[in-house]
Amino acid sequence: MILSKTGEMPTIDPRVLRYSLSVSLTVGLYGIAFGAASIASGFSVLQSCLFSLLTFTGASQFAAVGVVASGGTAFAAISAATLLGTRNALYGMQMAPLLENRGLNKLIAAHITIDESTGVALSQIEQGASSMRQGFWLTGLGVFLFWNLFTLLGALGAKQLGTPASWGLDAGVPAAFLGLLWLRLTSNFLRLVALAAMIFTVVVTPWMPAGLPIISATLVAVVAGWSERSSQS
Repeated sequence: MILSKTGEMPTIDPRVLRYSLSVSLTVGLYGIAFGAASIASGFSVLQSCLFSLLTFTGASQFAAVGVVASGGTAFAAISAATLLGTRNALYGMQMAPLLENRGLNKLIAAHITIDESTGVALSQIEQGASSMRQGFWLTGLGVFLFWNLFTLLGALGAKQLGTPASWGLDAGVPAAFLGLLWLRLTSNFLRLVALAAMIFTVVVTPWMPAGLPIISATLVAVVAGWSERSSQS
């Protein structure tokens, strides 16, 4: 029921299902790294699991435990997590007209509106609104399931896991998101903007707190879009 805005169960597109599952599993696996990092920062297994269940914003979660691990205050941790999570509000504004949810469905959709669910939904734009909605729900619910499962496993096995980066899990989320983004770079202009944003991010990383370089890179896209529109008018 939850996949259809009309209340009817649609026929799930196998291609969308495979795509959503591959993204969900890849991103969900990174929950192991969060579970381990959370325990290493002084959180309990229960606190780590509740963090993933109730907030479900991967980058914000890592930012918060990173601040705590470095000796920061709870206010600083919440501020960093909130700043990184603001992008989800923008995603919600973009997805709301497509999903047209009400009641419980609206609350669930808001909770699973993340980079991946939005990215997969937008990648199906040429297939139509139904495929976009399926991509959103299948990916959002899939990531939620796997993220929370692997958060628990990472928290329980933190002592045996060692350094999460040694497992290569730290590359999972960027790789998955790059796969989503690449499909959207359909012109030389968009590819140039993406390249400029990457260079900008690398340059400012040494001077900005963790997470902010990626957010600030959106300024590159804004400036490029404004310049392109001005040249056409």
